[in-house]
Amino acid sequence: MYKIIKNSWALFTGFGMIIISHGFQGNLLGIRAVLEEFNYIATGTMMSGYFIGYFIGANMVPNLVSKVGHIRVFAAFASIASLSALVHAVFVDPFIWTVSRFLTGFSMIGIFIIVESWLNDRATNKTRGKVLSLYMLVTYIGMSMGNLLLNVSSPKNYEPFIMISLLFSIALVPILLTKRKPPTFKKTSSIKIKELFKISPFGSFSTFCSGFIFSAMLTMLSVYAVTMNLSVFEVSVLLVGVTLAGALFQWPIGSLSDNYDRRLIIIACCLFASVFTVLSIFYSGLSFNNLLDEEMLRFNYFAVGTGMDKTKLFVFIILLAGMILPLFSLNLALVNDYIPKEKFVAAGGGLNIIFGLGAIGGPIICSVLMSLFGPNGFFYSSTFFSISYEHIWNI
Repeated sequence: MYKIIKNSWALFTGFGMIIISHGFQGNLLGIRAVLEEFNYIATGTMMSGYFIGYFIGANMVPNLVSKVGHIRVFAAFASIASLSALVHAVFVDPFIWTVSRFLTGFSMIGIFIIVESWLNDRATNKTRGKVLSLYMLVTYIGMSMGNLLLNVSSPKNYEPFIMISLLFSIALVPILLTKRKPPTFKKTSSIKIKELFKISPFGSFSTFCSGFIFSAMLTMLSVYAVTMNLSVFEVSVLLVGVTLAGALFQWPIGSLSDNYDRRLIIIACCLFASVFTVLSIFYSGLSFNNLLDEEMLRFNYFAVGTGMDKTKLFVFIILLAGMILPLFSLNLALVNDYIPKEKFVAAGGGLNIIFGLGAIGGPIICSVLMSLFGPNGFFYSSTFFSISYEHIWNI
């Protein structure tokens, strides 16, 4: 393990900086969109731009890496991500921001593919689990640190976007100066989406639904929090809690899925998630009568939340994230239960495509519900898709 870290320190260092800036940028844009009075639909569409780029990149990047090489593609994508951050600062416009988010999504999936293939090449069957666990740890810690950077400067200033661009650019240095040779990208046999649905209808459909919930949680939560009139510091604390919950809940929920029917654990997570969404709505201090108020339907309304219990609201949102964020790994494990080992990589790629399709719609549907029903519309899409799991047990 020590040898793997020693040989891959440059990769982990560069990737860590990128994840910090990535986590910082996503939620910074959500907060800034509210402050700039973008309507909910424009904000949701802008956030979905990331997942459109993610989806397209997942299909194009492997061939690009095989032709050009890991280091060159990594440098190119980090540079594009750095440039897109500066575009946000210069042009404050929903359409331009949507295009920039598309470029960011395309770049980030390329970086993810490069890092994961690099680590898989360096690891053996005996160390792969530990190496990938370290990779996920770096990811979640980096995103948490990025959320804390929201407190460095006002979201209305240009300095946060410059900092994001700098972090993306600095991340290139250790990668470009490393003496270690990158792996030769190996093509793997693909599995068609239709075949995945035949192998595990439940796992495939569950992955699609989790894409909706996951993307809405990670992109629109900052919008919800600012609309609820939380301070930037309170927003950053909430986002850090959500990110850490995603890390801490992975192991115990994964362990339960190893000992019991994975489908049962997935459904249990979704049922608990439904309970936590209802409790979050209750402790938000916004009753159904508030939602019928004409003023509530105006986008520039900031919820006063006089009856809000912030502590309980934060706790239930964090618990909600703890139930939602492990779903992708559970679905991947469920599908892998039904296929031979040599198809694991292909199945992972196919599930990422299914997940990406769902993720594209998550922020848009969430934004429509928030536009119709006020801030608590953020929770309605999660509740709908969580409850829908009860009806797919037998598929």
